[in-house]
Amino acid sequence: MINQDTLKIKLADLVDYAKKNLSLRIEDESFVVNALLDLFKLGAPAQAEDYKDFQTDIVDPIVDYAIESGMAKPEERILFETRLLGIVTPMPSSVVDKFDTIAANKGIKAATDFMYKLSIANNYIRMVDIKKNIKWEHTGKFGKIGITINLSKPEKDPKQIAMAKLLPKTGYPSCLLCPENVGFAGNLNHPARQTLRVIPVKLGGENWSLQYSPYQYYTEHVIALSNEHRPMNVTSDALFRLLDFVDLFPHYFIGSNAALPIVGGSILTHDHYQGGSKVLPMFEVGERKNYTLPKFKNVKIAIANWYNSVVRVSGKNKFEVHEVASMVLDKWHDWTDESVGVISKTTEQHNAITPIARKEGDTYIIDMILRNNRTDEAHPFGIFHPEERLHNIKKEGIGIIEVMGLFILPGRLKTELETVKEYLTGKQNLNLKELSNPENPMSKHAQMIVQLVNDHGSNCEKVFADKVVTDYVNNACEQILEYTAVFKNDEKGQNAFEKFMLEGLGVKEA
Repeated sequence: MINQDTLKIKLADLVDYAKKNLSLRIEDESFVVNALLDLFKLGAPAQAEDYKDFQTDIVDPIVDYAIESGMAKPEERILFETRLLGIVTPMPSSVVDKFDTIAANKGIKAATDFMYKLSIANNYIRMVDIKKNIKWEHTGKFGKIGITINLSKPEKDPKQIAMAKLLPKTGYPSCLLCPENVGFAGNLNHPARQTLRVIPVKLGGENWSLQYSPYQYYTEHVIALSNEHRPMNVTSDALFRLLDFVDLFPHYFIGSNAALPIVGGSILTHDHYQGGSKVLPMFEVGERKNYTLPKFKNVKIAIANWYNSVVRVSGKNKFEVHEVASMVLDKWHDWTDESVGVISKTTEQHNAITPIARKEGDTYIIDMILRNNRTDEAHPFGIFHPEERLHNIKKEGIGIIEVMGLFILPGRLKTELETVKEYLTGKQNLNLKELSNPENPMSKHAQMIVQLVNDHGSNCEKVFADKVVTDYVNNACEQILEYTAVFKNDEKGQNAFEKFMLEGLGVKEA
């Protein structure tokens, strides 16, 4: 453990870093210094010294001191770090003022650049962890697919889980997306948010907030969230809010998860959208068929040349694009075609849409991904959800990010896929009885292992085994995307898609 004299220097270094990287104003410096002295019960500050790395030279030694001196428990490491960095991050109002000033003088992109860099610089976006993610691209039959094995989202160890169960349930904040999270101290059940800063925005005349996702599944991953805690709902009003957003932030896309389980996101209890830099693979594909509507001659309607079923609406008139997109939403809401397993509702609603808006020049584009969450005896996880044989790769709901071609795979795959390779190189013997034992953590991969060993043997070179396993994951991700298509990419499915376009929407081929 560092001594108190060294601690004082590290705290001075932290304040120096905040002035240089977090826009900490000179008027607030003494206030912040005194808050840090009070936190650590120190009498007077020291002078800053040279440092190289923010995390290893400043943050880690300070947090180590807090843990070793009993100020925080080891399992509270991130909670304490966030508390520490929250002290040196400017107040929310100060951040909003600077954002607005930059936007007025240098443009909105410069303003979001400021917010994004701030969110990284104060570790709200923990790049030190995100850089651990394993990423690659695969070129498939309809374009590129991005694949990430996510190692950055923290997983609780058994001790943390046991302690978390003992904490009282307060119901505050109501969820992870409520505005009340700003400055929240957090606990083992709820992440600390003292470093979170948000920007107020008006969408469709409502009060919303803009923040960055701490997990950054893609470049400049932003979240727009309603200031009202209400359930997700994709309506005509929601579509207009998406178009409002791209007017405000034309360098970003924005989209909404479908508002139903299985085909929706992980948080359906709070109305929110996800967006960011226009790097998602679906944006790069063209159209396989184009249509027109006599009433809207300047609006282009198309089927995107993508794995799942996407109606693309585009045009220069925001209100016309909104009206046509709203019509697609309404028509799909009630569309049934039992020949391809699409039933809009039984005792509950099943058809839904994942809409994604962006602006290219002066053209508005809304990609409307048609979804259906119905289940039956043969498909208990969803008729348009990947089969159980693919759950070893991805079992969770296939939401907005995946359906656009970016797969966020569970961190467990890093070690599990390395073990799969050991069966191919002969380091592990294929014992079917042992592999099929449900208590064996590799049992979920039994079908994959048997298939790959049968196809390639168990004496492969390591480089070849790497390729074989990567190819398997690539093909699995393509299959998962195809499962989400309500109109499959075969003759029967595309004929059904054409029927929806011509009869459901009333369009004409261009």
